[in-house]
Amino acid sequence: MDGAEHRSYRQVTNDWFKPTNLRKEVGAKLPVLAKRFVDRMLDYDGQCDFVRDIALYYPLHVILSILGVPETDEPRMLALTQKIFGGEDPDVGGVEGEDPVDIFMQALQEMALYFHGITMDRRAHPTTDIASTISNATIDGQPLGELETAGYYSIIATAGHDTTSSSVAGGLEALIRNPEQMQALKDDPGKIPNAVNEMIRWVTPVRHFMRQAQGDYRLGDVDLKAGDWLMMSYLSANRDETVFRDPMRFDIARANADEHLAFGIGVHFCLGAHLARMELEAFFRELLPRLESIELDGEAESMQTTFVGGPKRMAVRYRLRR
Repeated sequence: MDGAEHRSYRQVTNDWFKPTNLRKEVGAKLPVLAKRFVDRMLDYDGQCDFVRDIALYYPLHVILSILGVPETDEPRMLALTQKIFGGEDPDVGGVEGEDPVDIFMQALQEMALYFHGITMDRRAHPTTDIASTISNATIDGQPLGELETAGYYSIIATAGHDTTSSSVAGGLEALIRNPEQMQALKDDPGKIPNAVNEMIRWVTPVRHFMRQAQGDYRLGDVDLKAGDWLMMSYLSANRDETVFRDPMRFDIARANADEHLAFGIGVHFCLGAHLARMELEAFFRELLPRLESIELDGEAESMQTTFVGGPKRMAVRYRLRR
């Protein structure tokens, strides 16, 4: 969507995702949830697949609780979100021999059917959660249609989960590979907000988006015409040597780490950017003071994807204080 249509639909949840409201709705919950999922690492007796055992579930629980999904349904939602973003990778959401587009569409349809029940419930019994906001929203005086409502839920459930879990896992991997920087964060937790921005720049979980030029423009030595399709390569942008000094180096002290484009830019800037940062900050504030040691237990593996992804396996060995 673009223009007035995009503004109308974005406005439905824009206020909900503002920092003031997020602090009210989830600010006190995030440290509790972070502790819960760091505590889960104790159950694995010093050895786990950090992606599959921890990183996937922390942001999943946060975003689905915001959407009013019962915890018992979280495994189902995890399977669906992974099929939506991981249809190219048989180890994640794909099925060998099946068209990734078919896998994607089937998962979207199942998710839409699931959220229809939540919509009906929130219209009858509204609360302060974002599910109620979407279910009872109107545009030009009319309720959102079933397709638009289902699409809204699907976008939040997927974009609010896989991207953040990739940043948590990829951020920890970067710290493991740079132990002096991990120690610096332990010594000074005040550096965590900037470190989180560097983790997001480093991982860039959204690899690209397709956009259409809104007008004629000359970019470098290339002439673009209105309507031309453009691939916005966020991975490339976040390694731009004209913006980031020594861009292929992970650096928690990077002075302009917050200039990354992992959340997009302009009118399409990610609504959930502040929530994602809050989640990462809460997790690493809980983990790092308790972490006595950690190392990779073999090479981490990344998702086979051209759209959204990050580490899919990351075996680690660690010692963690209770």
